[in-house]
Amino acid sequence: MSTAVSTKVLVVDDSEMDRRLAGGLLGKIEGWDILYAKDGGEALSSIAADLPDIVVTDLVMPGMTGLELIASIKDDHPLIPVVLMTGKGSEQIAAQVLKQGASSYVPKSRLAEDLRETVHHLLTAAREDRVHSRLMHYLAQSDSVFVLRNDLAQIRLLAGYFQQLLRCLPLGDQSERLRVGVAIEEALNNAYFHGNLEVGGTVTEVDRRKYAELAQARSFTQPYCDRKIYVRAEISREKATFVIRDEGPGFDFAQLLDAGDIVEQEQFRGRGIVLMRTIMDEVTYNECGNEVTLIKHKVAEDFDNDEGGDDDD
Repeated sequence: MSTAVSTKVLVVDDSEMDRRLAGGLLGKIEGWDILYAKDGGEALSSIAADLPDIVVTDLVMPGMTGLELIASIKDDHPLIPVVLMTGKGSEQIAAQVLKQGASSYVPKSRLAEDLRETVHHLLTAAREDRVHSRLMHYLAQSDSVFVLRNDLAQIRLLAGYFQQLLRCLPLGDQSERLRVGVAIEEALNNAYFHGNLEVGGTVTEVDRRKYAELAQARSFTQPYCDRKIYVRAEISREKATFVIRDEGPGFDFAQLLDAGDIVEQEQFRGRGIVLMRTIMDEVTYNECGNEVTLIKHKVAEDFDNDEGGDDDD
């Protein structure tokens, strides 16, 4: 039953079948109130009237496209994360929507597997971000080194901590900082699952439970459970650099790129790499493939008209 404190999720799609499919998947979460719009214009009216916590939109729609809707939301409601559903999961389309301002994307072929998790993750990150102090806007420089146990709880805490430190880096608006936080957590998750636990390959709805079970078993099995994740972060008002290394065997990044469209392969690792490469300015791997360096440069010159002026404390 919807309440005054329910989470509002707006689903936008001109196809009633797809709209109801996405809404049905999200509506299974207790406390989530699903709103619907059949096009961009109707979505903007709903946003003005109901102010949803997150928007899930189709890419191809008559009139205003998904990209145009994202741009409008980014301009007028920068604190609302947007997830874009792509009918064809190509890396080119994914890169375009992420550059346009979407916080994440989910191919329509993988809605059942990824939509709820993606939306829940972004909602959690956005809420946590809004309750922290704006003091970090005045941070001038931060250099830190972390050695983490292979523990997802620690990974999420560290990603949230870095997102707060990024307040000192002028990124243009709050949504961009949220997106950078998503990229950092994807890199940490890759180190956890594919690096230290050596769990990889294509994840389908059928074998997703087996994937989770294997990861869970290896998190208590040597040598996997003894491995660490090493993180070095240098954040200033000019740029942020994150170096993340795991103790796994690594992988051939060049071979993954040569294999064709990363998103079309629909690999768990591949989707994370697309997010990182599109959101961050530079993404490089060491020769072994078990260390990634992420760099994000400042976007704005100052905080006068961007994230420094919000009321999220």
